[in-house]
Amino acid sequence: MKIIDILNRKNMSLSFEVFPPKKEAGFEGVKETTEHIAANKPAYMSVTYGAGGGTSRFTLDIAKNIEERYGVPTLAHLTCVSSNRDTVKAKIKEIHDLGLQNIMALRGDLTPELEATDRTQWDYRYAVELIRDIKESGYDFCIGAACYPEVHPESPNQREDILHLKEKVDAGAEFLVTQMVFDNNLFYNFLYKIREAGITVPVIPGIMPITNANQVERAIKLSGSFMPQRFKAIVDYFGQDPDAMKQAGIAYATDQIIDLYANGVTNVHVYSMNKPDVAQAIMDNLSDILWKDFL
Repeated sequence: MKIIDILNRKNMSLSFEVFPPKKEAGFEGVKETTEHIAANKPAYMSVTYGAGGGTSRFTLDIAKNIEERYGVPTLAHLTCVSSNRDTVKAKIKEIHDLGLQNIMALRGDLTPELEATDRTQWDYRYAVELIRDIKESGYDFCIGAACYPEVHPESPNQREDILHLKEKVDAGAEFLVTQMVFDNNLFYNFLYKIREAGITVPVIPGIMPITNANQVERAIKLSGSFMPQRFKAIVDYFGQDPDAMKQAGIAYATDQIIDLYANGVTNVHVYSMNKPDVAQAIMDNLSDILWKDFL
């Protein structure tokens, strides 16, 4: 099933992101973890792609397993940073041959090693170039792309960032998934601005449950996300007690999701960090809300 068909439904839905292992030795453990999340029957699951393609060979194995064993649609991430067009063309064909219908088209993170290389020699510099190649492949994929409510860290301002985002949509991206957001008001403001710019595709807010205090610094470093004072107070008060912090983090994420649903956002994506117990707890908290049509 294509993700866009799920997003066009009126009922509330919840999806989860999982990531493959960095090494083959960890594959079975991660596979089992993703199966636990899939057993809860989320709307779909996205499977990430390692920086520079480092764990790409596991991405499709996990995605295919989820679809075959649990019937949960998957969104396979594909990055193009430092890849050549022949490599990307072969990967697109592989995704098609496995029967997967959805691709999350991303540039990919610039690791310190990649930043030190001469990028002028790369076949790809931006995600929009990958989106165009997927559209021109001749395969009928549903394509998703990333967006940044708080501005992409490499963009000089939000106006220019939104112009580049529209380029991705015009090139063929059918839906957008945001970087992690901890303040829903930032998402609502961003949504208003991109609608004004003529971007009309579905936009899925990304929610990351912070279940231990150490995640806060990493989340800020990865995304530059704004941490509202309300959330900082939770970390300050409960951060030294792992069980309390976990429960508080799940409650905060659940509250965000409920607020989004109540304000007409029907699809939410959760960065699960491969934690099936956290995914389960959130779905349990929303058990009488999910899959219902309140419109």
